[in-house]
Amino acid sequence: MIMAETTQSVPALHRLAFLKSAWGIILGLLALIALLDPPQFVPTVIFTGQALLGTAPFIAFAVLAVAYLKASGAESLLARAFEGNPARMVVMAATLGGLSPFCSCEVIPFIAALLAVGAPLGAVMAFWLASPLMDPAMFAITSGTLGFDFAVAKTIAALGVGMFGGFTVLALSRTPLFNDPLRAQPAKSSCCSSAKPFSGTPVWKFWQEIERRASFNDTALSNALFLVKWLTLAYVVEALMLTYVPAEWIANILGGSGIMPIILGALVGAPAYLNGYAAVPLIDALLAQGMTQGAAMSFVIAGGVSCIPAAIAVWALVKPHVFAAYLAFAFVGAIFAGMAWQLVA
Repeated sequence: MIMAETTQSVPALHRLAFLKSAWGIILGLLALIALLDPPQFVPTVIFTGQALLGTAPFIAFAVLAVAYLKASGAESLLARAFEGNPARMVVMAATLGGLSPFCSCEVIPFIAALLAVGAPLGAVMAFWLASPLMDPAMFAITSGTLGFDFAVAKTIAALGVGMFGGFTVLALSRTPLFNDPLRAQPAKSSCCSSAKPFSGTPVWKFWQEIERRASFNDTALSNALFLVKWLTLAYVVEALMLTYVPAEWIANILGGSGIMPIILGALVGAPAYLNGYAAVPLIDALLAQGMTQGAAMSFVIAGGVSCIPAAIAVWALVKPHVFAAYLAFAFVGAIFAGMAWQLVA
């Protein structure tokens, strides 16, 4: 009897996990539309499908680029950002952080090792701030949805925010705020299998090795599923926003001139961010409903840094006051980025 109850509980747990997943939320939203507003069901599905098809070339490029960099071992190049002159380190760390395609959990053991051996916190902070904001896949998706100019501006903003935080920490490195940043026992991440990340020499002709070919295939498949999953959810939500959220609401809150919409964009972006890729179509919908360009930029910058995966990577390793500084750099940097983009957009 006990065994029967145990075996019956497993499918129930799987169903619960599915309902909490992105695919479960997608099906749940479509089911609600079919139930509450049947005429809107087909248009929502068509909108989502057309949006995915329109983004498909950018998804393909992003998937192949990330898989190539991963299979070739290009992640080892990141270690070079933390060598040499401290000021140069900050610039290099922000630059590589903004270009690296690797997830936060892969960065944790690398950063932990660097901090443990005395790498400057300024360079680490620059990398941490820039890393969740932009990568090759993000650039491709952003270009395809929000335009090439917005993607370039966000890349520049990512580097700027990284260097802003890095140089500030570097200048205050001898103060009590930053002279002892590490937790006593940094938490470890278990979501990535690499025990020694960022080690070895890149092998650009990766296809000559069986293991690297397998890594390419696995990375491409996992990233394709990841992007399709989150973008499908985002496009469904975008369709719902365009249909059911009055444009004047968005225009009243995040529209208009001045700095207030930009500040509100940063404040709203921090808790509202689901995922860096899913946020792109949502921003597209908000812009269509009256959100200003500056508020859109502050939204993606503040939200990108404070999203759960990026924030956990920092919280796991440093003391609370350093984590608070990380969030403060993101918020201030987001406002300045929004103001700058508002002027040139």
